Amino acid sequence: MGIGILGQKVGATQLYTEKGEVIPVTVIQAGPCNVLQLKNVDKDGYEAVQVGFLDKARSRAAKSERGHVAAIDSKRRKALVAAGAEPAPKAGCEPKKFIREFRIPTADFTVGQELTVEVLEEAVAVDVTATSKGAGYAGGMKRHNFAGQRASHGVKKCHRHLGGTGCSAYPSRTMKGKRMPGQLGNETVTVRNQKIVMVDKENNLLVIRGAVPGPNGGYVTIRPTNMLPAPKENKWRLKIGVAQTQE
Repeated sequence: MGIGILGQKVGATQLYTEKGEVIPVTVIQAGPCNVLQLKNVDKDGYEAVQVGFLDKARSRAAKSERGHVAAIDSKRRKALVAAGAEPAPKAGCEPKKFIREFRIPTADFTVGQELTVEVLEEAVAVDVTATSKGAGYAGGMKRHNFAGQRASHGVKKCHRHLGGTGCSAYPSRTMKGKRMPGQLGNETVTVRNQKIVMVDKENNLLVIRGAVPGPNGGYVTIRPTNMLPAPKENKWRLKIGVAQTQE
């Protein structure tokens, strides 16, 4: 599995193919991103490429965040130089708002390298990870699609209640994982095997078929799908200028 990219959800729309088929799509601002750090087995215990997206104002970034991406004077850095140790390479960019890691071999990457949506140009489908919209504290009917109690004679003020949740004499307790009221949404969701419809390299836009979790403006992580067997072709793939947009 190759390198992925970070982005921001722009919104949903529709595209028309040459045959007149309507494709529901989500537009994502994918990159540009910077490689902030390369992790290795000797020092970190695993291999990974750390990527950052969207500049953060220096006035809003902590000193540790600024020092992570650029060489700044600090006691620790001066002590390392005085001891003869070589400081870690820096990306030389602005602090980033959204940072994630891709656990892949790091041989083909360098710190400070810029990644654009072109890294997904050869991909057929992707896995998109984002934080879903939060709906607060919800009951069992809304959260788990329960049917509720009967709306007929004999049911008194408990039409939307769960019903019994416990067990009999054994084990005399409520089992872990029982579906009950609680927080709905606001959790990490991955939608897998989303087909790529179009890649706009000039504007760093990625158009994928279907829905993406989260609100417009939410951060997303996009990886080439690891579904097996991997799809060999994509009938939804369009070229820029061929598709028509329906607002």
